[in-house]
Amino acid sequence: MPGDLKDGRIVIVGASLAGLRAAETLREEGFTGSLTVVGDEPHPPYDRPPLSKQVLLGQATADTTGLPMRQDPNADWRLGVRATGVDQLAKQVLLEDGESLPYDRLLIATGTRARPWPNPEEAALNGVFTLRTREDAGGLAQRLAAGPERVLVIGGGFTGSEIASACRERGLEVTVAERGPAPLVGALGGTLSKLAAVMQRNHGVDLRCGVTVTALLGNGSFTGAELSDGSRVDADVCVVALGAVRNVEWLAESGLAAGPRGIACDAGCRAFNMYGIVTDDIFVAGDVSRFPHPLFGYQLLSLEHWGNAVEQAEVAAHNMVNPGPLQRPHLAVPSFWSTQFGLNIKSVGVPTYSDHVVIAQGSLEARRLAMVYGFQGRVTAAVTVDMAKSLDYYKHLIETAAPFPPPPGSADRAIAADITLPSDVPDPKGLSHGPTVALTGYLPDRRLTVVQPTG
Repeated sequence: MPGDLKDGRIVIVGASLAGLRAAETLREEGFTGSLTVVGDEPHPPYDRPPLSKQVLLGQATADTTGLPMRQDPNADWRLGVRATGVDQLAKQVLLEDGESLPYDRLLIATGTRARPWPNPEEAALNGVFTLRTREDAGGLAQRLAAGPERVLVIGGGFTGSEIASACRERGLEVTVAERGPAPLVGALGGTLSKLAAVMQRNHGVDLRCGVTVTALLGNGSFTGAELSDGSRVDADVCVVALGAVRNVEWLAESGLAAGPRGIACDAGCRAFNMYGIVTDDIFVAGDVSRFPHPLFGYQLLSLEHWGNAVEQAEVAAHNMVNPGPLQRPHLAVPSFWSTQFGLNIKSVGVPTYSDHVVIAQGSLEARRLAMVYGFQGRVTAAVTVDMAKSLDYYKHLIETAAPFPPPPGSADRAIAADITLPSDVPDPKGLSHGPTVALTGYLPDRRLTVVQPTG
């Protein structure tokens, strides 16, 4: 590594939101050296949230979702080429075309991909989609615009629910199959998931909970699916929304602490190796990372949030070009939002890190409320439904470890929070979708044997 951290060679693997924001921040922080960004997709960085919203509704095309640049990062963009490994000793990133990119510092921001349908033959049927890339969204939007008889959505998480919402807004018949007891239950717990189920059914969704899809049917083209309760759904489009897979396989021989739940790093975004030793020259940001957060018991968090990708990329870039005393931790409170079935859902904190909830404002009946989550007597999260202006108040309660249940204090007709309920967060193993915030704990992703030296 060069003595001047503002100089040298930096490689970013991952040409999406986190990769772009990190590249911009490096230049804003005064980095003048060589900067290379590697991405396996052929496109420049683009925005993914519109893919399940405006694009599916026909309000925008997939090729208009490019991310604006705050400034030209003056980078060498290697697009359409996949990274296949990292050689820590030689300090090189290996590419599938046989080239090796030397680095002084490396940022890994490879994100996630859609979890595919487990049967490859069934997944290959014409009319079966996942939704993650521009191509996915463009192809699915085209099929929805053609007016299919029925769409089957497998998975009732945020992506699956937003797809179902877009289908209903287009006037299409849609069935949602969710293994858990209700849509969004893995992200929001049992109480709010009941509202999500009511809203879907009120908008005409054929919602099937507590069932799994056992087979996709068709001879060349998708025609329907068999469910675990013995029923059958006839449909001509199927969207598999079973959550995300973190893109870590290319690091299998790298010696880094990379596994199915992501790449472990410290609060300064520095990657750990497989023995728990922090690296000084490899950093991680975005969906592929898992990092400790003091507000949530120092559990390692894995987040699939737009805001986290931006904030963590900026922290990682800052720390890559500043010495230890000037480095800063990534302590942002997680937040996300979703618009579906006419509702604006916003969250701050980690709802899954909870044991009780209370409706602090509004009501389920009014479909306008603020729900606060607590764990062991302190506030850990809040979710609002069409009441977003209250969120900053609850964010402050989370940051200050305020007692749970919270006192009245927000401006919008706050009520005394004296009726608490179990948060009813299910085991993710019982869901067909995962939470957008996962507490990955302290367990390593592989077992190691310690060999003591002899003699």
